[in-house]
Amino acid sequence: MAETVIISLIAGLATCFGALVVLMIGNPREKTLSALFGLAAGIMLAVIVLDLLPSALEQGTFRQTAAGFSIGIIVMLVLDLVLSQVYPPLKSNSNQTAYFRKMGYLVGIGIALHDLPEGIAIAAGFSAQQHLGLVIAVAIGLHNIPEGMATATPLKIGKVPDLTILLLNIVLSLFTPVGAIIGLLLLNLSPGHVALLLAVAAGAMTYIVKNELLPESRRRHPNYATLGGIIGFLFILVLGFVH
Repeated sequence: MAETVIISLIAGLATCFGALVVLMIGNPREKTLSALFGLAAGIMLAVIVLDLLPSALEQGTFRQTAAGFSIGIIVMLVLDLVLSQVYPPLKSNSNQTAYFRKMGYLVGIGIALHDLPEGIAIAAGFSAQQHLGLVIAVAIGLHNIPEGMATATPLKIGKVPDLTILLLNIVLSLFTPVGAIIGLLLLNLSPGHVALLLAVAAGAMTYIVKNELLPESRRRHPNYATLGGIIGFLFILVLGFVH
């Protein structure tokens, strides 16, 4: 349990790394962000197709896998809808500093809500096999780097102090290990539900890839998005062969 929580914390702290990049070298170029989002999307897609779904089918039935996959998508959809209602899209106004500051905080709230199911995914992976847990943690860690950048960039433009931005990202990074602890508790209560949780993780990650990572990546630069996606997918493919 301790190892799972520590590794999930490291994956979560990747958010801080992304924020530090912005604080030290300024706002990243669009091509850089596109490649990073594409890389995270490719890695997550490979984890879903090559690891999560096959492991879920191996651990349980097709019905469990299909149900878990659907639940994962629905959970992420509900989170998005709730955020959209509670925090409607921001409109620019004359006070640009306040506008970007508010935007940064809202991005942070969204990331925190998404990090909980990601932590559960790490716990489910480790419960299935050590290799799968590590692969999921790597994928989520890489995914968290551009998320940290996405949080820090508007806050930096909004003239929020660097220390405040860093502390906010440290708090955000804790949601991943909290999710992992929740996942471990669920598995201890119902160890037979490993397949279901693996499929839930696959569904949640599929939603993130399709509705967040790929659109954001391609909007910034389609070619760099494709390149990052291919590299990310091949990285996990090679990692599987090495293992």
